[in-house]
Amino acid sequence: MLQRVVAIFLIIILTSTWFSIHDTNTAQAVPVKTPFQQARMHVPISQIICPENLLLVMKKSDGSPACVKPSSESILIERGWALHVLPDYTTGGIKNSDMLDGGPLEIKTDSVKYFENTTGYVAEPVQKGNFPGVILIHEWWGLNDNIKGMARGLAAHGYVALAVDLYAGQVATTSDGARKLLLSFDEQKAMSNIDAAVNILKQNYNVTKIATIGWCFGGSQSLNYALTGNKVDATILFYGQPVTNITKLSTIKWPVLGFYGDKDLANPIDKVREFKSDLDMAGVENKIYIYPGIGHAFANPSGATYAPTETRDAWNKTLAFMDEHLKN
Repeated sequence: MLQRVVAIFLIIILTSTWFSIHDTNTAQAVPVKTPFQQARMHVPISQIICPENLLLVMKKSDGSPACVKPSSESILIERGWALHVLPDYTTGGIKNSDMLDGGPLEIKTDSVKYFENTTGYVAEPVQKGNFPGVILIHEWWGLNDNIKGMARGLAAHGYVALAVDLYAGQVATTSDGARKLLLSFDEQKAMSNIDAAVNILKQNYNVTKIATIGWCFGGSQSLNYALTGNKVDATILFYGQPVTNITKLSTIKWPVLGFYGDKDLANPIDKVREFKSDLDMAGVENKIYIYPGIGHAFANPSGATYAPTETRDAWNKTLAFMDEHLKN
């Protein structure tokens, strides 16, 4: 009897601390530690293994990993409980900025302190003129060379491009590093940060019309800035989290441009369509493009969902949109 009790006790302990996945080669169950245990063992969050038929997400509250059912993943992300886990950033090879066709203008670049002790990156045409401005908002990695490259590309097309820094100079190259930066992120302070960037473009660069543009995390902040009582002339988001609230969206009095993939688990397609519908109902001029068969972060070459054809198309549509609403 005692041996049976001990055996049951051991089974309870093992099943509470271990998952099992099926090894198709040996047809045996291979023990896999829970996501929390793997994290405690310093396994990078993007490499944490979930049991078969479960998907990996990151809890928004504390950045810890969790394995959830596929049917629950989009719901948890939509409700703000979880975030999609992106692969580590690739420093070599093609970059987002390579998808932006080179413009005809010669440019110059500089660093500028624009908010408290925060330094942004400015790219602008060399020739004199009244050019519109654009605020670039980085992904969850931070203000890296990739975003700076896109600022240079936009400047060559006739814009004063200021890439802001919402992480106070910190840049991540791994998903674990990005997770830590995101946990310390202060959204209210970020809105003040972007507002300071808008003001410095107007005061120091003779800019009258301004757009905000962001990718993923930055796309969400581009939209958030428009919803917090701040005025710009265009809002652009690449797979930023959509907002489905007609009352909130009705505060936007300028055009909105958005890009999504219909296989984006971080932004469920039904939510994106509702976002588009609510913008229409709120009377907000908008163009929301949904690419078939494409996942999240399709414009980032560092990820498995990178889609160069769709990225090129999105860039061309972005340039046409900005020219229409900022240069006329």
